[in-house]
Amino acid sequence: MDWEIVIGLETHTQLSTESKIFSRSSTRFGAVPNTQANAVDMALPGSLPVMNRGAVERAIRFGLAIGAKVANRSVFARKNYFYPDLPKNYQISQFELPIVVGGQMSFFVGEQEHTINLTRAHLEEDAGKSLHEHFQGPHGESSSGIDLNRAGTPLLEIVSEPEMRSAAEAVAYARALHGLVVWLGISDGNMQEGSFRCDANVSVRPKGQKEFNTRCEIKNINSFRFLERAIQYEARRQIELIEDGGTVRQETRLYDSERDETRTMRSKEDSNDYRYFPDPDLPPLIVPQDWIERVRAALPELPAAKRARFESDMGLTGYDAAQLTLHRAIADYFEATAGALPTDQAKQAANWILGELSAALNREELEISQSPVSPKRLAALISRIQDGTISNKIARDVFAAMWTGESGGDPDVIIEARGLRQISDTGAIEAMIDTVLAAHPAIVEEYRAGKQKAFNSLVGQVMKAARGKANPQQVNTLLKEKLDG
Repeated sequence: MDWEIVIGLETHTQLSTESKIFSRSSTRFGAVPNTQANAVDMALPGSLPVMNRGAVERAIRFGLAIGAKVANRSVFARKNYFYPDLPKNYQISQFELPIVVGGQMSFFVGEQEHTINLTRAHLEEDAGKSLHEHFQGPHGESSSGIDLNRAGTPLLEIVSEPEMRSAAEAVAYARALHGLVVWLGISDGNMQEGSFRCDANVSVRPKGQKEFNTRCEIKNINSFRFLERAIQYEARRQIELIEDGGTVRQETRLYDSERDETRTMRSKEDSNDYRYFPDPDLPPLIVPQDWIERVRAALPELPAAKRARFESDMGLTGYDAAQLTLHRAIADYFEATAGALPTDQAKQAANWILGELSAALNREELEISQSPVSPKRLAALISRIQDGTISNKIARDVFAAMWTGESGGDPDVIIEARGLRQISDTGAIEAMIDTVLAAHPAIVEEYRAGKQKAFNSLVGQVMKAARGKANPQQVNTLLKEKLDG
């Protein structure tokens, strides 16, 4: 039987406010446990929540960026469940009336564009954290502890429709969403610190079936690689279970990256199990239309608009433009590079950033803001290719030297110091060709017998004689003239 995977993602994005969503406690990461929790966060009797305006504004910003409806009136509700790191025994969230409704995210999987509809995005508070590993009690015994520093941290939970059909598509969506929230400045997106976490709802069904089958939720995945592997494993598990005559149970599972498997955490609740009701301590959240319009006016150029401009004004393909607008820092780097070049060389700038530069950054696990090669220097290198000073092959060697800081990272100084200037003198190239033809008569005969590979072999011999510094286009033209003349 052919199976289809059905995936929806719920993404918890920590908002970049300095204080928590309902209290003045700091949201700074890495503090000593329980030093950033006040009476509100600990749910002490008589303490009351007060809404953080900055969290609301960030939610508005996100809603506008995805083309959603930003509600003028939304309501906070109590989501009731018991867990040791939830001091109130309920979480303040939004249920029936969220602040953001609808919207879309577009992204590429390979060179194919996809668009996913969003159900909603709602504001809520985070829970605390249970400490199990390497934790000791007051008498040195093995124990568990509770850290309430995260309790009350502002979250925007972003819920997609179950429209994704592969793990690769889910990862591409998550990457695009991550890039957007960082682009907007509403979150730092730090996955290692828990600022961007995904819950994946996964089910399988026979291809052609319209009805959804029972889903399982994989909780708190904070790595794109782990997200892909968790979905792949869970889909295989469900398919094998059904084909063996079993039944998929609705449950919450966790992903064990060391074993590369998902495991049962608990049975999965439905919304009615949480007994949602409007929080009596918080009035409805009223967002006047003029506030929404002020936020709209202050939005930066969004990825979709920038992508369209890169295509129309700079002649980039849709795929290249999409890759360059995944992150604002990459888009800024590209614009700075392309801005130092003629418009018709923007494509070369895109190729170098998405190729050689990205590979170097990935090897050393650096962000583009940490690149030792500045946009101005990269543009200078591209200019030396365009004016014939060096070939593309030699340019890669020059780039490697720039990356290590040789000669101050200046491509012109590196080219001169290493004697890499391309040979474009017709007489010099013809002399090298004559020498090669005289030294390889058998290969010449093979070419004249119709073997195209022989021509490539002769080009290689000429470039070897020139130590890679001959102008490749001139070598090809002159060699063909001599062979065919």
